[in-house]
Amino acid sequence: MDNERKCSDTGCSQGSCEGCSQSAQQVSLLEDLNAYSHVKKVIGIVSGKGGVGKSLVTSSLAVELQKKGYKVGILDADITGPSIPKMFGITGKAKGSEQGLHPEASVSGIKIMSINLLLETDDTPVIWRGPVIAGVVKQFWTDVVWGELDYLLIDMPPGTGDVPLTVFQSIPVDGIVIVTSPQDLVNLIVKKAYNMAEKMNIPVLGLIENYSYLMCPDCGKKINIFGKGKTEEEAEKEGLEMLGNVPVMPHIAELADEGRFDEAENPYIAKAVDKIDGMLR
Repeated sequence: MDNERKCSDTGCSQGSCEGCSQSAQQVSLLEDLNAYSHVKKVIGIVSGKGGVGKSLVTSSLAVELQKKGYKVGILDADITGPSIPKMFGITGKAKGSEQGLHPEASVSGIKIMSINLLLETDDTPVIWRGPVIAGVVKQFWTDVVWGELDYLLIDMPPGTGDVPLTVFQSIPVDGIVIVTSPQDLVNLIVKKAYNMAEKMNIPVLGLIENYSYLMCPDCGKKINIFGKGKTEEEAEKEGLEMLGNVPVMPHIAELADEGRFDEAENPYIAKAVDKIDGMLR
């Protein structure tokens, strides 16, 4: 009866309320993890807009955490624009068993599940409506045999639509890292992601500014090719921690294009790695 009254107060029916953030605060919609999996911590990598390098940050965090001896997995929730398998040179397809769907692993042992591991070819377009895409993301949690993981990193699609909402409602996310770029829209980008996380009661671990600058290979001077970043200013305003300023790194882009991201080194996210590392200490 209370739920019906709350729904009527907000102008939506009880039936339609299941998919909105107002309902998420009232009724738990968390899905059970696959029975043959144990994941200690789940971290979402998010942004209020696309093109800021969430996949690069997600993959970098996974590689650095793996180097520390942790067992790491990546759930590629960007169903319509998946890139994680290509970055790690994974060309095989996910295989099923009685236990569930088994992820592929990178050279260093990072477990990866992406829609590309289920499609006939890497360039097969995913032309699905939002609810279908959201359902697949849930299945990546309920049906995939992750085994024993210390950290599962979720590479989220941009924005605050169906998939981010589904992730926050269905998966017990322990914290998110917000990725931005050094542009005037950064305050809007950060606020969108931050406000959504706050409404869903998800802790924000901090901010990473990607594409902060380009280091001149000749003189070593920092060149702000996208303008002087305002992320630190916005972080201070929102009371959030700055976890890194990542420059444009052509050599890492080359490793990603060649499917050799296991070899990548990203010292600029050390603070973020330490922050996540501390969650299990």
